[in-house]
This record gives sequence, C-alpha cells and structure tokens, in this order.
Amino acid sequence: MGVWFIYALLSAATAALVAIFGKIGLKDIDANSATAIRAVIMALFLLGVVAVQGKFSQLGDIVSQKRAMAFIALSGAAGAASWLFYFLALKGGKVAQVGPIDKLSVVLAVVLAYFFLGERISWINTLGVAMIALGAILVAWKA
Repeated sequence: MGVWFIYALLSAATAALVAIFGKIGLKDIDANSATAIRAVIMALFLLGVVAVQGKFSQLGDIVSQKRAMAFIALSGAAGAASWLFYFLALKGGKVAQVGPIDKLSVVLAVVLAYFFLGERISWINTLGVAMIALGAILVAWKA
C-alpha cells in the first residue's frame, strides 16, 4: 500500500461527514440551493489550498491545455450533478440508505474503467466489486 491508501481512507471518512453534515443542514431548506452554497465553499477552500501550496500559477497551465481542460470540465459537471442528486436523495431518504447506494459509484467506476480506460481486474477484484454491489443493496434495503 502507498500513500494513496491513506488518502483514500481520508476521502471515505470526509465523505461520510458530507452525508451527516448535509442531512442535518438540509432540514427545511432547498437541496439544490444548499448544493450551490456547498460548491462555492468548496471552490474557495480549494483555491485556498492551491494558494497555500504556492501552486496558484499552475492554474493557467491547466486551463491552456484544451484536452485536459475539457475532461476536467466534464468531471466537474459530473461531480456537480452527483452532488445535486446526492443532496436530493439525502433530503428525502435516510443517510443509512442513501450512503450505500451512492457507493455503487465504486462499482460503476470499475466497470467504466474496464471499458473506457482498459483497466483490467482479476477474478478476486471482480468478486470484491460484486460484493460491494450486493452489500450496498443489502445495507440500503428497507426491511
């Protein structure tokens, strides 16, 4: 395992907090408006991180690379749509149900990576992905 694993665990932990804080914050307010405010806060926070790292000048380099910028823009649009749907789901559903279904994105990412990026997975990885899918459905199942 590398440092990526630590970052992935931190990503999971902070994503869990998004669900909890979001559910509490959505009480009696519009989910799409809340998502817009969240996006502004995230943008300001991330610009601050880039500035503190002294990498603000690199933003221009990224913008000048048309292909990279196009895919970053598509990623941003997909992320924004994901946030909209996530907050709408949290508004009407329980975190214990919305969270696991949202994590089906792991399964979809692996499948899409296989078809579009040519990433190969072993049979044990395939079994793990299938278990993630089944687990997400079973956790979200309303008994």
